[in-house]
Amino acid sequence: MNSHMILVINCGSSSIKFAVINPHTQACPVQGLAERLSTDQSQLSYETPENEQKQTLLLQGGDHSVALKSITEILSQMGLLTELNAVGHRVVHGGETFSESMLIDHNSIDALKQLNHLAPLHNPVNVLGIETLQKLLPELPQIAVFDTAFHQSLPEAAFLYALPYELYENDGVRRYGFHGTSYRYVSQAACERLNKPADDAHFLIAHLGNGCSACAVSNGKSVDTSMGLTPLEGLAMGTRCGDVDPGLIQFLAQRKNLSLDQVMDMLNKKSGLLGISGSSNDMRSIQQAASEGDKRATLAIEVFAFRVARYLGALAVSLPRIDALVFTGGIGENDRLSRSLILEHLAILGFELDGELNKKNGDELGVISTPSSTTALVLPTNEELMIAIDSSKLVG
Repeated sequence: MNSHMILVINCGSSSIKFAVINPHTQACPVQGLAERLSTDQSQLSYETPENEQKQTLLLQGGDHSVALKSITEILSQMGLLTELNAVGHRVVHGGETFSESMLIDHNSIDALKQLNHLAPLHNPVNVLGIETLQKLLPELPQIAVFDTAFHQSLPEAAFLYALPYELYENDGVRRYGFHGTSYRYVSQAACERLNKPADDAHFLIAHLGNGCSACAVSNGKSVDTSMGLTPLEGLAMGTRCGDVDPGLIQFLAQRKNLSLDQVMDMLNKKSGLLGISGSSNDMRSIQQAASEGDKRATLAIEVFAFRVARYLGALAVSLPRIDALVFTGGIGENDRLSRSLILEHLAILGFELDGELNKKNGDELGVISTPSSTTALVLPTNEELMIAIDSSKLVG
């Protein structure tokens, strides 16, 4: 029996990603996605290495609990339940309470619930996933791996807002940062690829997908990042606006007669690439529209690239030097145009793109820059593997 397998669970507001991973061999016998949960289109799809064609089950309005039960039933049918050693959960917000992954007990569940106000769309469903699987798989230890934990090394100058200090002391108002599990994996992998010692390596990392952020990593630690108290701060994203003038919220409320909830819904769900292009939050669709002459799609691409470059330039001041700029995430790993535009803006930092390498998403190391350039490379992230590795270490 192989009892090294970890079930990795990532509960979103209306979806659940899951995978079974052996953290030692990186084998993944099954992975899948439950989406559109709690609607009449809710469904669960999964695939295995032996069968690349996805299997899909209709959940008929099923919610997170129904989806998780269906996932355990699939694993049972595949004979994988008896091979599981633990369940690792992605938890979005750990606040200042949790600076590393942890084994979950009743006290920690209560502590997690105290952080729901910091990520009201994500943490409650993360906790729901933990509690549901505690009931469905009571014999297995559950581990929480936090998006924010990697950024707990930020210095005060980087994480404090210029607000009344009591808001930080009493309410925890500060920059926390997100995508931390991805940054931890990518920074370690970059050291391996570039043969850099972890205690003497300095990277700029751009995690670009539907959610986007950037981070400065020095000697294996996060020293600055773009996302803040919530994932809304920073770069322009698929549907999130990123940085705006805080006065915009009052302006929109008064000018458009909108409630606070309506304004925040606009900033989170109707802005970013979608807001500028007016057509899509998917960079592939936007670039297709731009190639057909859609000016707003072209503008969305340009704004996106400029905002990423501007933030990377700002984050550079947190590093003693730049050993490499790493692109990761769906856009970062696959979108040649965005990478080329971003690096064009960053010529002042010594970056020069090799067009042929960029077309191939990098050489054997992922490098897309010229030999005389500051190094830029493409490196696929693997948050699920990082969660599996942490979980395996904690359960022994």
